[in-house]
Amino acid sequence: MEITLTFGIALIVALVGVIPPGLLNMTAAKISIKDGHTRGLVFSLGVCIVVIVQTLIALVFARYLSSHPNVVDILQRVAFVLFVLITIYFLVIAKKTDKPNVDSNVTSKKSRFFQGLLLSALNVFPIPYQAYMAITFTSFKWIKLNPTGIAAYVAGAATGTFVMLYIYVFFFERINSKKIKSQKGMNFIIGIITGIISIITFINIVKEW
Repeated sequence: MEITLTFGIALIVALVGVIPPGLLNMTAAKISIKDGHTRGLVFSLGVCIVVIVQTLIALVFARYLSSHPNVVDILQRVAFVLFVLITIYFLVIAKKTDKPNVDSNVTSKKSRFFQGLLLSALNVFPIPYQAYMAITFTSFKWIKLNPTGIAAYVAGAATGTFVMLYIYVFFFERINSKKIKSQKGMNFIIGIITGIISIITFINIVKEW
């Protein structure tokens, strides 16, 4: 049960992190449209390999911080402010934006795989994001950063990332046909999710008082 819960939490955390249109998911969608779904999935696989390494680094960092509560307290307050600002942005300020124009002449499966590795390696956001989320859920006693827990969390994070990229690869064109409506809906969903994370963070801060 503990492993399943850890896996599920990591999967959801990763899904939330990849929902907003960005370089990785939009590139996966563009590759799928241009070269076919298979190459889009190969690119996504390359992304997920790096995500595994990044999540491992994040969890090692989280485990270290867990033994330094003073540092964690500061990070929680900073994260709370950031999540509140992000929530306000997506619920109030966010407007429809043009999709990134990602194009490439690389067409082989092997090249797409290494392209996924490279672009994912350049995206370092998952490390602090996953570290903070791991610290938060550890403080609630929902997950444990022992070897088994770390393995389950890493597997969940990689799976969640792949699932969201899979959705972009196979359903982007369908979503794009109703671009304006779906973008506004996506902004609202992201705002709600980050708002929930803000509330959880705030509760955690209050508990420490």
